[in-house]
Amino acid sequence: MEPVQDLGIRTKAFALRIIKLYSALPRTTEAQVIGKQLLRSGTSVGAHYREARRAKSDADFISKMEGGLQELDETAYWLELLGEATIVKSGRLKPLLNEVEELIAIFVTMVKKVKNKR
Repeated sequence: MEPVQDLGIRTKAFALRIIKLYSALPRTTEAQVIGKQLLRSGTSVGAHYREARRAKSDADFISKMEGGLQELDETAYWLELLGEATIVKSGRLKPLLNEVEELIAIFVTMVKKVKNKR
């Protein structure tokens, strides 16, 4: 069994995968418009997590983590659009969508623990 990966490393690795996907997108207008939205949301997840680690209070932590959750949900939307518009083969997007779902589950669990602690 593989040790649990640090969430900071994991969210940065996710951002790098999003960057690679964006770099590989066709140069069509629709691919680039969707791709830039994906690039913004997908790379900001790790930034939200990094900010949350330095939160000044539980409320600040929750706010930053919930911001990360919004970005994850938006990232899923753009990935789905790329697949449904047949800009990228759905099979190539599946691992990224799986990672989005796993990160959402982790972020939700962390937020719930802090909320329950209060």
